[in-house]
Amino acid sequence: MMSASFELPVDVLRARQNVKWARYGADVLPAWVAEMDFSIAHPIRRVIEHAVADQDFGYPERRGGDAGAALADAFARRMQLRFGWAAEAALVQPITDLVQGTYAAIMAFSDPGDGVLLQTPAYPPFYQSIAETRRALVALPLPEAGRKQDFTALAQAGDARTRVLLLCNPQNPTGHVFSRAELEEIGRIAIARDLVIVSDEIHADLVYDGAQHIPIASLSPEIAARTVTMTSATKSFNIPGLRCGVMHFGTAALRERFHARLPGHLLGAPGIIGIDATIAAWTHGQPWLDEVLAHLHANRALVDGFIAAELPGITWQPPAATYLGWLDCSGLRLPTGAFDFFHERARVAFSAGEVFDPARPHFVRLNFATSTRILEQLLGRVKDAVRRANATPG
Repeated sequence: MMSASFELPVDVLRARQNVKWARYGADVLPAWVAEMDFSIAHPIRRVIEHAVADQDFGYPERRGGDAGAALADAFARRMQLRFGWAAEAALVQPITDLVQGTYAAIMAFSDPGDGVLLQTPAYPPFYQSIAETRRALVALPLPEAGRKQDFTALAQAGDARTRVLLLCNPQNPTGHVFSRAELEEIGRIAIARDLVIVSDEIHADLVYDGAQHIPIASLSPEIAARTVTMTSATKSFNIPGLRCGVMHFGTAALRERFHARLPGHLLGAPGIIGIDATIAAWTHGQPWLDEVLAHLHANRALVDGFIAAELPGITWQPPAATYLGWLDCSGLRLPTGAFDFFHERARVAFSAGEVFDPARPHFVRLNFATSTRILEQLLGRVKDAVRRANATPG
């Protein structure tokens, strides 16, 4: 169980001015947006407090050079240490967030009307990035739990104008971690079809025992040559509001293709507090993250046991990564969409399944990155709402 120093009480959480706890009513327990209800790691807090104490808010420079270079170096060290991937710091583009990077990559490597492959269900901004850049969505449903992926469909989907494959690994919302064999087949198809892979790997640090995250760009020089890897410390270290991430290009030639369409200054740059916090997280934050993962593992087991014992109408596959559960509520035979039912009758706010896949209003996504006490209250409300609905005549 997580130490008391990590847990934030409900009154502190409700006093925050952020979307997770402020979006819904004061009587609603939020379990939606991907943010953890924990205090941040002390190394991160220290660098933020140092910046405030020194009023260090000018144009950023670190170690006698550009602060973005220090960020890139920290990223490269982290990738080597955690995943054995020799990512080149010189091929890193700092960005404010990964949604920005997704839009930029789509615009750089395709034209309006071109196809973008997306495995579904998917993180909602992926859909938006395709629609708002006037590209064509080529949706590929992920297999149900226990079934193998249909790589024939991936090889044949779309047409000659399909240019980009959006990959999310670990996957959001399902928590699937792609195996080496799966990634090698995705890479083989991308080479055969001349696709650019845009790989969102923001949840890479949140992988449970029994699974292993493998950066797809680490598999071979040929796959790296067409892969843009995006990541950030924001999810694993709980600092999304500090707006700092990186794009890594597999080769200098791929980076040049990108900048030929999108000049670097068009992307702006993360601020110094975000950079310092990210470097502190990647360099000194692992002990905190190890404890967080142990707590998330226990919470995942709590959800699994509760569903099995108390909610037989809900099914899920415990995620191999992330702190997000993809719950199929179709067995409950609810009178409305699952999100609306639980919001109205349980006063619990999940993420609605239909925002990840329009055909899945009977799903919700559960964020279980909270204290054990809040999670137990939340699950109890869900159980009570289901029982009341089943007891209502007609």
